Amino acid sequence: MNDRSKNAAVLPFRPRAVSAAADESTASVIAVLQDQLALAREGKVRSVAIVSVSTDGAAIGTQWSSTGSDVTSLIGKLAVLSHDLMAARN
Repeated sequence: MNDRSKNAAVLPFRPRAVSAAADESTASVIAVLQDQLALAREGKVRSVAIVSVSTDGAAIGTQWSSTGSDVTSLIGKLAVLSHDLMAARN
C-alpha cells in the first residue's frame, strides 16, 4: 500500500450533473472507471493501478492502491497489458 492510501479516508460524495458532452474517448474512460468503482464497492477489488495520459499527450500520471502481496501480481499484469497495447498498436 502506498503512503497516500495508508492515510486516505473513504468519503462519500454526491453525484453531480456534468453539463459537458462526453466524446467517445471520454465516455470510454468514464466507463472503465465506473466499472472499477462498482467492483470496489462490491468488495471484489483489493488492488488497482491506473496510468493516465493528458489530453495533449504531454503528461502521464500513475496512481495505485494495493496490498503488499499484490505488488508482484500488479507488475505482472501491467507487463501483459503493455504487450497487449503494443500488439493493438500495429
